[in-house]
Amino acid sequence: MPIHTAPGVQVLGSVAPDQVEILSVEAQRFVATLHRCFNTRRKELLHRRVMRQYEIDAGNLPDFLPETAHIRNDPTWQGAPPAPGLVDRRVEITGPVDRKMVINALNSGSTQFMADFEDSNAPTWANNIDGHVNLRDANRRTISFQAPNGKTYRLRPENELATLLVRPRGWHMEEKHFIVDGEPCSASLFDFGLYFFHNARQSLAIGYGPYFYLPKMESHLEARLWNDAFNLAQDMLAIPRGTIRATVLIETITAAFEMEEIIYELRQHSAGLNCGRWDYIFSFIKKFRNHPDKVLPNRADVTMLSPFMDAYVRLLIKTCHKRGVHAMGGMAAQIPIKNNPQANEAALNKVRADKQREVLAGHDGSWVAHPSLVEIAMQQYNEYMPQCNQLFRRREDVNVTAADLLNINFPGSITEEGLRGNLNVALAYMESWLSGVGCVPIHNLMEDAATAEISRSQLWQWVRHNARTNEGKPITAQWVAALLDEECAKFRQQLGDQKYASSKFELAKQLLSGTISGKEYSDFLTTLCYDYIVTATAAPRM
Repeated sequence: MPIHTAPGVQVLGSVAPDQVEILSVEAQRFVATLHRCFNTRRKELLHRRVMRQYEIDAGNLPDFLPETAHIRNDPTWQGAPPAPGLVDRRVEITGPVDRKMVINALNSGSTQFMADFEDSNAPTWANNIDGHVNLRDANRRTISFQAPNGKTYRLRPENELATLLVRPRGWHMEEKHFIVDGEPCSASLFDFGLYFFHNARQSLAIGYGPYFYLPKMESHLEARLWNDAFNLAQDMLAIPRGTIRATVLIETITAAFEMEEIIYELRQHSAGLNCGRWDYIFSFIKKFRNHPDKVLPNRADVTMLSPFMDAYVRLLIKTCHKRGVHAMGGMAAQIPIKNNPQANEAALNKVRADKQREVLAGHDGSWVAHPSLVEIAMQQYNEYMPQCNQLFRRREDVNVTAADLLNINFPGSITEEGLRGNLNVALAYMESWLSGVGCVPIHNLMEDAATAEISRSQLWQWVRHNARTNEGKPITAQWVAALLDEECAKFRQQLGDQKYASSKFELAKQLLSGTISGKEYSDFLTTLCYDYIVTATAAPRM
């Protein structure tokens, strides 16, 4: 339906009657102000990423920054104290912002729920705006959902609900359905701005606050940009600075060298750091993709015990606790395996071992992707962390060097099974994402964009550097293309010709084939595929 628009703003996506309040003129003006104030810096920082990649390609590998040594060496500063609802974070569940998911996650028994506009959400216009409707209703405690089978979902009593956090999209994304002064709005500022405008005061009224997770950052300067946006947003709504809390996902190799600086930039808004481990592996491959000595083996061989991953975890915990903020563990992506009790128990044992490793290392909490895993993770943290957190564990025994963060000296192999697995996962995920679903069960794991990024980046890297399988077969672009055809044929056989023809598999194959040949490399699958889910039209204006 037609809606009123703020000066300089065009809304190019369709707007349903129940979405009109989300896109009120006042909300549009708020988002547009954030974009006008910060988009130039955002673009400059994205250009800085490109220039840094050139340096890495030339052999200038990441290291701790000499120009910020004074921040790391100053023992006197601290991050913000834990905010209400964020003192005990032992188990956080994550998922997209669809209505049923929001209700189930808040009811799951977890301590927090991260509602995701990023990697587990395919950012169609409808998904994004419906997501804001859902989060508004969740904060108002009015949210409900009736499934097609008639089952009704409602929130439990207040004291049984998880604390809500929101993850906006990363700085690299744009929202092409919302135009400000003739250019697409920063997706980060769009997601953050709409949520903050509609929910900041209400979240405070229910005893918490506007809390966020920040993804994909590559430097402390990007954290500084977020902090400036937070300050302006709070000022515009007359909300005291420091009300916002944000946990930063350390999911890029360059950010791992700037952990203290990132906390420092967000000081009064910092709620700690999180080990975004799947994206971290993706970032390692991406940043060192032109270095033949940095080729990783099959994804299954890259574990949290791999030297570069273990160093990253230890440094994150030490850094966070040194500065008085939470050190959050990574994602358990397993989901229940029905009709196979033995396989299901094996999967749950992996989760138990992973969470036990985390809590013993000093993490203050962890992530799960499915409600059935909340209790499993909770048991480990309850046993080994009976108190609310471990901020007092300074880990002064840890000394992580730049070489440690780059150490990939561990056993592993590249196999045809690994190639096929990467192709299968990337195809299945991309097809689903292009169809509007960003959180996908694949091979008994709940996958999001990070897994597909690892899969296609490994394929690119193996082809680029003429890697060989365990059996000695060279991995060529021609062979990978033939395997891609075979994997697509398997999906066609599973679905049948009619369903396959109506799916997005052929488009996914086309897009994937262009980014696994060892030649052109796309920085993100989400930006590569985004235009195919854009439904922008010249909308009528009132």
